[in-house]
Amino acid sequence: MKPKPRGIAIDRTAKQEHWRQQVRKVLQAGGTTPFYVFSPEPVLERASALESLDFGLPTSCFLSLKTQPLRALLSRWIHLGRPVEVVSEFELRAALHENCPVDRLLVNGPAKQRWLPQFSVPGLRVNFDSLNEIRALLPIAKRDGWKVGLRIRTPEEVDSENPGCPAQFGLGRTELKEAVQLLRKHSLEPSCAHTHIRTNLPDPSFWSRALSFVHEVCAQSAWQPEILDAGGGLPAFHTRNRGGGSLTASYDNDLRSYAAHLKAALRQFTGCRQLWLEHGRHLSAGAGVLAIRVLDLKSHDKGRSAICDGGRTLHALVSLWESHDLIPLRRSRSATSPVTVHGPTCMAFDQLGRVELPNNLKVGDVLLWTEAGAYHLPWETRFSHGLCEVWWAEQDSVGLARRAEKFTEYWNQWTQP
Repeated sequence: MKPKPRGIAIDRTAKQEHWRQQVRKVLQAGGTTPFYVFSPEPVLERASALESLDFGLPTSCFLSLKTQPLRALLSRWIHLGRPVEVVSEFELRAALHENCPVDRLLVNGPAKQRWLPQFSVPGLRVNFDSLNEIRALLPIAKRDGWKVGLRIRTPEEVDSENPGCPAQFGLGRTELKEAVQLLRKHSLEPSCAHTHIRTNLPDPSFWSRALSFVHEVCAQSAWQPEILDAGGGLPAFHTRNRGGGSLTASYDNDLRSYAAHLKAALRQFTGCRQLWLEHGRHLSAGAGVLAIRVLDLKSHDKGRSAICDGGRTLHALVSLWESHDLIPLRRSRSATSPVTVHGPTCMAFDQLGRVELPNNLKVGDVLLWTEAGAYHLPWETRFSHGLCEVWWAEQDSVGLARRAEKFTEYWNQWTQP
């Protein structure tokens, strides 16, 4: 049974206490910091909440496997009959290994011609990213009866590191027309128009502009897609930019304004019958925390520095551009003061943030970095350390999903040339 949908206004205090309880259970079960603890319920709640909104079309939320490549979550998601999006060879292998039905599997991503030819999956659904990709994969698509779509690059998709330049994904205006003609020449009618603008979109108007462009170029190509894949980009709750501003400040509590923008844009697509969403960060971020332990405390004229056994370099790269709640496991009524929370690596940028923590914080205390369910596992590193423990919390129990990496595993990956 799917969890009952809940709105955006989730009690933050109650949520923090929930994760404190889960971390205590892990510690009682023998868990050793640093560790992640994840749960499926928040992901399923967010998916159900999104699907309950009025988009004007039947709507499906896909699990973005790249966002949270956790076997227990993927298995649970597939068991519930939900669809999965993959963007790499390993992700496709994982989905097939966990017996994801082909009709609930979508392959996205660039340069798939490098790895997809080794698979023979009849009926696979694939969104093409470029003309070269189409030309290379056409024989396999015809042989295996693929259901194909096209990713479209809109003017909203810009290179964040090179302002004024477009992002590298999808087909432009003239390329799209050529792609549609090429597929039709080989008796393959594309059914899905896909666009994914970028991450953490500041307000819903970005989708309105992007989808208007998609409609325009589809019309110019004499193409009426049956499916609109609006990608991701919806920020996660309770996350902030580095300046402390909420990433969801321009969204209302129940996300109805977001749904209204998409619904209005979708009216242009008269042949469209389904809406697909891949909001990986929005679905997964709130489904886990990182637990770290204070190893050392230092005082200086700007406050204190806490050196912990986990941090940005190893476990939370997103702290470079996002700030999350960072709370002590041990409750305290002590006054607070600024503490910069650092990881254990010999890297100056290894810090989760500068936050207010109790003045009676001491060595040995455990801290929780919240909203750790999106892009933390895929960007985890071994910088001078091994991979940490991962715990799975479900139905009032916790279990070890991955043990900490041992030195022999860390070092014996190398061979003598």
